[in-house]
Amino acid sequence: MSAVEQVAVAIVGGGPSGLTAAANLAQAVDGPVLVLERERHTGGIPRHSDHPGFGIRDLHRFVSGPAYARRLTEAAVVAGAVLETEAQVTGWDGERRLLVTSPRGRRIVEAGAVVLATGARERPRPARRIPGDRPEGVYTTGQLQNLVHLHHASVGTKAVVVGAELVSWSAVMTLREAGCSTVAMLTPYARSEAYRAFVGVGKAVLRTPVLARHRLVHINGRARVESVVVENLDTGLRSTIACDAVVTTGDWIPDHELARIAGLSMDAGTLGPVVDGSLRTSRSGVFAIGNLVHPVDTADVAALDGRHVVSSVVEYLGGGATSAESQISVCAGEPFAWVSPQRMAPGEPTARGHILLWASDFNDRPVVQAWQRDKLIGERRALRSVAPGRVFRVPRSLVDGAVVGDGPVTITLA
Repeated sequence: MSAVEQVAVAIVGGGPSGLTAAANLAQAVDGPVLVLERERHTGGIPRHSDHPGFGIRDLHRFVSGPAYARRLTEAAVVAGAVLETEAQVTGWDGERRLLVTSPRGRRIVEAGAVVLATGARERPRPARRIPGDRPEGVYTTGQLQNLVHLHHASVGTKAVVVGAELVSWSAVMTLREAGCSTVAMLTPYARSEAYRAFVGVGKAVLRTPVLARHRLVHINGRARVESVVVENLDTGLRSTIACDAVVTTGDWIPDHELARIAGLSMDAGTLGPVVDGSLRTSRSGVFAIGNLVHPVDTADVAALDGRHVVSSVVEYLGGGATSAESQISVCAGEPFAWVSPQRMAPGEPTARGHILLWASDFNDRPVVQAWQRDKLIGERRALRSVAPGRVFRVPRSLVDGAVVGDGPVTITLA
């Protein structure tokens, strides 16, 4: 193994959050800022998503996924960051020493600070335990977009999409571009999890039927998918839908392997590393951003984490630190499955001034409450509904009344 490479900041992951962090850190620190990306090109998931809707919050633009990926890549390069592709970080050799394997060989990268920006992925069919045959034609959204947008491959003529959240409609658009119609979308909920305005346009333009309160129970086919069996969750009645493709969407899990083998404190809700409002992890000098810590939010929100982490990294490299004793634990109460960040110091800003939550059910008129012990310390009536399948945001000021040492804060609905 060659000599140890020294850098000021090593960023693991070249998606929106990692590239945005690189562009901003390269102008703020002394020394190299190195992005390590395992794929052949930087840009992350948007690179495969050839439809508009990217860049609204961070670039104040409305562009396609590939165009968004190119803009972020160019910004990082212009700022002076070094982008290394086909570079897989396989482990750790110390607190901030990374084991890197690439076609150029194996080496150790030692960084003043490490930013983990490894993102999230959808669980594939085996992880969802969907019974049936094992034919070709079963994809996640990422696999589908990769085949269609990068390889221009045929994916079938009639598809069933499992899920009805934002990414599910993205899959429908990709299928349409490939000449494949979506004959049904399945959701276990009473309605689509995506925003109502988006669903209305999707149904009108894409002419896609949404089967609410339905689940996939069996896939049929030998060489290729031939049909699926679906079940109505209210009546138990089953029916067969003819199709030659199945796309499983949503059901996100962070790419957390590197965080786990580092021994970072992990959150049971997000399954990613525990972070504070400044995106510090439990290991000194190691930060985590983007959909690794909130699986999964939109690409532009993940990118804004890359901006938010800059001041924390600069502070750390300058010798600053925050004591865990001065922080308050934040927990998710019903109907929320997780909250991010999980720790905050009094007055500490969070990305965009928000606390992020993930719900397991709908609530169209939510009143959000923060409790510490038996005391109500904050309450807000939200302007937007709570829905599964998308991040719900509340102002950070909701927990301003928390007192250090009085126990954890729980965020719930009235």
